[in-house]
Order: sequence, then structure tokens, then C-alpha cells
Amino acid sequence: MAKPVNTADFRALAKRRLPRMVFDYLDGGAEDETGLRHNREAFESIRFQPRRLVDVSTRSTESTLFGRPLRSPMVIAPTGLNGVFWPKGDLALARAAGNFGIPFALSTASTASIEAVADAASGELWFQLYIVHRKLAEGLVRRALTAGYTTLILTTDVGVNGKRERDMRNGFSLPVRYSPRTLMDGILHPHWSLDLVRHGMPQLANFASADASDTEVQAALMSRQMDASFAWQDMQWLRDLWPHTLLIKGISRIDDAERCIAMGADGVILSNHGGRQLDGAISPMDVLAETAERLSAPVLIDSGIRRGADVVKAVALGASAVMVGRATLYGLAAGGQHGAEAVLSLLQGEIDTTLAQIGCPAVQQLCRDFIWPDPHQTHGDRSSAKSLLYAAR
Repeated sequence: MAKPVNTADFRALAKRRLPRMVFDYLDGGAEDETGLRHNREAFESIRFQPRRLVDVSTRSTESTLFGRPLRSPMVIAPTGLNGVFWPKGDLALARAAGNFGIPFALSTASTASIEAVADAASGELWFQLYIVHRKLAEGLVRRALTAGYTTLILTTDVGVNGKRERDMRNGFSLPVRYSPRTLMDGILHPHWSLDLVRHGMPQLANFASADASDTEVQAALMSRQMDASFAWQDMQWLRDLWPHTLLIKGISRIDDAERCIAMGADGVILSNHGGRQLDGAISPMDVLAETAERLSAPVLIDSGIRRGADVVKAVALGASAVMVGRATLYGLAAGGQHGAEAVLSLLQGEIDTTLAQIGCPAVQQLCRDFIWPDPHQTHGDRSSAKSLLYAAR
């Protein structure tokens, strides 16, 4: 393949390098994967309404979030098991984010520990928390606090694991269960297999030091099931435990978003977990404009971002920043830290080009006026306008 020119090209490179079961874990979604498709359709259905005769000879992609500068309005989203895509994948992503001037969010299910990432990173670090067991969660939060992480993300949309049928068919698990089919797949992808031999099988590093004498904690880890009882009344416990910025992730309802802020959260992340949990869930873009209008706190968004234009659309509709997950993972799987940085550079270049094309000199000047149809219209009016747009194609 020639030099990659977009995220789709990096996806193709990742697919070429990774065994099928590993690529499907990265690329797949829940059940029929309609959620994956809808996440993209939600972005693709939005059209720009450019301004003309605007001086765009110089442009800026810089932004701020919680009073801290961002080179672009992006954050590398928390994703699990990154070590199966590239050796020490979490460290590579953290370094890429630091070099690029944006935060990196580490997943509870990372293959590098909270402390190892803090030692390797040069930029701002966030920590994403799954509530597997309260005692374990408290220990993880305290470790992140001690290690200097600035932001805690509580993920709320994994009460139970989504039915990811690609993983079920492939028998994907960690550690990998070897079979004649998986061994042959490894032989056909020698670069990935050699990396695995050199560096060993990745582990869930944040759980490696869990108290082996606590049988309740160990049972929770062995089952790898989330604490489905964690509810609104438990949020105060977490708010009291964490003194810095607290974000609630997995929100898709405006009333839930408002309640999060009322209970002490500093912002929300609209997300459907990249289409990996509930297949029939709405896209975060479906409720972004209304949520951002109702909340006085920052609103972030993930799920489906593949282009710099997607970032511009989200910010214009009220997002303070977007969280990029699969896009940077495609880069990581294709070329490690260099690949992740290349994807970030591509996205930033597309953001810059889009700003010039729509007549907006700076990310911080984006607003709904650049989007057609006007999100202030009623839902019925928006649907009718979009129908006319499709009819005109």
C-alpha cells in the first residue's frame, strides 16, 4: 500500500498486520453491528453551511479544556487490551498523545499499569474506571491520584458485557486460547506473532497486584464482570474519593447528563461505547446539540470519529472535545507510536482544511451556524430537511 492518506488506510494496514481474531476485537461491535454503522451515518448525515469572504489565511486548531490548552480538540479515548495490537501499546499511545499536546486516557483494562504509563508519559493523563469491585475500584482511584492523573472517567454503560459476536466466533480471550485455527492465523501474520514471542502475552496490568488474599476481589477479577449494582446513590462515594476533574462516560440522555452535573461531576462524555455494548443505541451525535445547550459544564463525545471533519462537526454542535478511540488504534496496530502519531496528524490536518473550507479561522470560533440544517429547528423539520438533502443527491 502507498503512504496512508486517511484513517481508512490505517485500518487496512492494521487488518493486514493483525490476526483475524485480534483485528475483529479492535474493529467489531455488538450483535448485528448496526450501532457501528449508525455512528458513522450520524456524522455523514450532517452537512456544513460555509461562510464566504472570510480571511482564513491563518488558522488555529488550538482549544482549551478545563482550563488547560489542547493542540487540537481531541483526547485519546480509553481502550482496553492495547498490548495485543502493539507491544506496550498503552505506553506508545500515551507518548503519542504527549508529543501531540493532547490528553491520553488510560483504561482500567490496560496492559500497562497506572504507574508505568505515568512514568513513560510526557503529557496530561486521565484514568478511566470500571467498577468491577468497590474495594478494587478504590485502590485504582487512589493509585491514579498518587501517580498524578488529572481526570477520572467513570464508565457507566458496561453493567454487563455487550454481545460481541465476532469475538464469540473467534474465541477471543486474554490470554489467547490456542487452537489449530489461531496457530495458523498467527503463522500468516508473522510480524505480529514475532512481537508476541519477543514481548510475551499481555496481561491486565492494573489487576496484577490485586490482593490475592481477598477472595471476593479475586472472584470479581476471575469473572471479569462489572458491578451492575453501582447506581446514582454511589456517585457521591466516588466524588468524595476523587478531588480533581470527574467525568461520567456512557451518557445518552439529557436528563442523565443534567443529573450527573447536579451530583458533582465536572462534565459528561456522550458515548455508546463505540457500538460495542447495546447494538440499538442512539449515536451520541443524535443528542449532542441539545445536551450541550442544556448543560453549563463541558460535554465531550466519542463513538464513530474517523475524520477531522467529524471533529469540526462535533465542536460546532457544542462538544468541548472529542475522544478518539478506534482511529488511533488503527494507527497503533499498523505502526506503533509512529502510526498513532500519524493518525493524529492526519486528523489535525483535516480539521485545519475543514476550517478553511467552511470559512472559520479557529476551532474556538466554531458554532452551530456552520451546520445545516440548523439544530435549533424541531426534530421533524430537521428530518424533513435531511430527506430533501438525500433526495437531491
